[in-house]
Amino acid sequence: MSIKVQSEIFDAASEVSVLRSGVALTGALVEFTGFVRDISEGSQVSAMYLEHYPGMTEKSLHKIAEKAIGRWQLFGVSIVHRVGRLGPTEPIVYVAVISEHRKEAFEACEFIMDFLKTDAPFWKKEWNENDEAAWVGAKESDGDAATRW
Repeated sequence: MSIKVQSEIFDAASEVSVLRSGVALTGALVEFTGFVRDISEGSQVSAMYLEHYPGMTEKSLHKIAEKAIGRWQLFGVSIVHRVGRLGPTEPIVYVAVISEHRKEAFEACEFIMDFLKTDAPFWKKEWNENDEAAWVGAKESDGDAATRW
């Protein structure tokens, strides 16, 4: 399992290479990369700033990954989440899971993302094209997605 919170851009190919090393049995690998949207609530986004609670955030991500491992037979999990100032279309989050079967891998990856959106202590602030900033609130749809599990 690999959990990283960092300001630097990540390389998905490197992350998957590390994840696959040491894993003998691999039937499926599912990856998800999320990007900063360039439009939010009808306004052009010029930047996003992500804050986190160091130590607590990593523990939360580890706990989410452990829940996924306990629910599905996973051979590897990687979560990378960026913090700091990001521009539109920059990668913000990476999740990858390895499993024997694709169904488990897809479900586990979706599970991790659903709980990352609701349980991980990250705070987002967006700036629009007029340089007005606003904190991004929790979305009801994210909570709904997590409750289905």
